[in-house]
Amino acid sequence: MIEKTIKHRDKHSKTFKNIDGFDENKYPIKLQHIFLSRGIQSEKDLDYRLSELLSPHLLLNTDIASEIIFTALRGNKKILIVGDFDADGATSTALMIKALTALGAKHVSFLVPDRFQYGYGLSVKLVEHAALTKPDLIITVDNGIANHEGVDKANELGMAVLITDHHLPAETLPSAVSIVNPNQSEDDFPSKNLAGVGVAFYLMLALRSLMRSQNWFIEHDIAEPNLSELLDLVALGTVADVVALDKNNRILVEQGLKRIRSGQSCFGIKALLKVARKNINQCQASDLGFAIGPRLNAAGRLEDMSIGINCLLASSEIEAEKIAQQLDSLNRKRREIEQGMSEQANQVLNQLFSHDNEKNIEKNRPNALCLYQPNWHQGVIGILASRVKEKINRPVIVFAKDEGDGLAKIKGSARSVAGVHVRDVLALVDSKNPDLIEKFGGHAMAAGLTLKEKDLQFFEQQFSECTTAILAGAEIVDEIMTDAGIDEENLTINFARQIRSNGPWGQGFPEPSFDDEFQIVNHRIVGEKHLKLVLKKGDLMLDAICFFFDQKLQVQEDDYIHAVFKLDINEFRNIETLQLIIEQLTINKNSSS
Repeated sequence: MIEKTIKHRDKHSKTFKNIDGFDENKYPIKLQHIFLSRGIQSEKDLDYRLSELLSPHLLLNTDIASEIIFTALRGNKKILIVGDFDADGATSTALMIKALTALGAKHVSFLVPDRFQYGYGLSVKLVEHAALTKPDLIITVDNGIANHEGVDKANELGMAVLITDHHLPAETLPSAVSIVNPNQSEDDFPSKNLAGVGVAFYLMLALRSLMRSQNWFIEHDIAEPNLSELLDLVALGTVADVVALDKNNRILVEQGLKRIRSGQSCFGIKALLKVARKNINQCQASDLGFAIGPRLNAAGRLEDMSIGINCLLASSEIEAEKIAQQLDSLNRKRREIEQGMSEQANQVLNQLFSHDNEKNIEKNRPNALCLYQPNWHQGVIGILASRVKEKINRPVIVFAKDEGDGLAKIKGSARSVAGVHVRDVLALVDSKNPDLIEKFGGHAMAAGLTLKEKDLQFFEQQFSECTTAILAGAEIVDEIMTDAGIDEENLTINFARQIRSNGPWGQGFPEPSFDDEFQIVNHRIVGEKHLKLVLKKGDLMLDAICFFFDQKLQVQEDDYIHAVFKLDINEFRNIETLQLIIEQLTINKNSSS
């Protein structure tokens, strides 16, 4: 693991000045500075009521798309939802099924591609399979924007395609009857960060508005659905897809979390929280991302995401808990597979960087890295890419064999770092070598691609060169951002509760972290990998834990350490105590104070 230089987000955090627009009695000065460093200027920016949501009519083509769906509903046409095999795709699919059914659709079903048989999105093979059920309208969720050939095939077979997606489009768009995607170049929607489930939710809001104006609910004696009941799904998909939590997304997530905490979520989410041993009443955004998301994703990684979708659509507690147990078992299997792949990846990294000497990692690091082993599992390469990226702080693509059509092809999952827009890198590689990448797509921080196995070495070279070009002379900086030190008066469980209650925290709106010096009172290894500590600061004694601790660091009682940490609330036997979660630890044998 690269030791990162500590940089403070708020350069004025030591001025201890109350900021205009905040009530000091409600928000301590330290919390005010935390908000200011994240672009929050006043309490208005923290108003997460549903009335603060952007209007669905601001999202390009929602009105046209609503007309298309409404026409299909009135004509009792067959609607097929085509989802994706990750948590965003699963929640998007479940939301569409629930919303359309509540709005009066009589013939709505879903199809999710098997990643090993059909690959990602609305592929030609998937369209041919979908045609067997003869749908009149295909609605994609969390995919479709890159599936030109698949849309053309659907048109050829007489099936209209409506695309809802949030991935970045290419220069040309598929020939769908309508496309709803905030990242289209001509779309002025203020929040470009909607997840696929957010786009689906917005379209359903627009559709309900149209149906209301046409007196649909009155004429058909249908209770107008309260679509806010689906916000638990929106929150889960938004957090799990690691999109930036701008204000609009924070509203969606916070409102969904409120429903979950109050016991108003769907049976599936309740069951997944139960198998993850999470307290539903204290559910946080981090629980969605690190507890529920991986279990849901395990279905798409190892088997069939229909399992996850059916969990979210479960109509009873018993049904949901049975499927949740299956998902939990798949997640354990995924961890075992990942462990084996990680060991192989570490062997490669040791050879590349001479891991015996941390300085060699710094000296020998390339600006981008590709890894491939023929036996790696296609469904787990994204997780492995994330793990390796965290270790070396460089863009990483991990490849596995593509078992889809029997040809010698490989699929890659890319994860990037600040300053390198990985989809733009792939687009540059593609523009310079039009026949090299068969297909690609994604975001700034994550992308996927397919290429021929024989072209991997040449691709590695091009990926490195194009990463350098995208950087344009800038350097990838090994930095870890914190909210500076923290006074003893704020090293309390009450301040930890205030931080928790002022979320949701996540991508683009990071949970507060701090750095400060402590003295080790005692320490021990727990679970073979984690360092449990009692630390001293002034007159305070504090519990702390450092997960996946590098045991090559020899810590001793009375050592002084400089730690980057977050404040956490540890609950044991219904008793809550403050605990520091240490993210980086540097040993100083003597105090610098």
